[in-house]
Amino acid sequence: MTNDDQRINNEDDSGREADVSSSPAVELIEGVDYYIEGGLFVFTEHFLRKRGYCCENDCRHCPYSDRRPTRT
Repeated sequence: MTNDDQRINNEDDSGREADVSSSPAVELIEGVDYYIEGGLFVFTEHFLRKRGYCCENDCRHCPYSDRRPTRT
């Protein structure tokens, strides 16, 4: 996975299984919330704003990137 893309999966950054039991089910709409590029899901700015926070994975369309330090 590149820094520009995010995969939709059930693991957090440490590789451990993430707790999704309390997460509400969200229907994602291709072309609105994400698109697929090179076999990877790429979240759109629309989806990331709707989510409401930065995940700090350097998403390509992150609307919050100006509010956090860049990685080196």
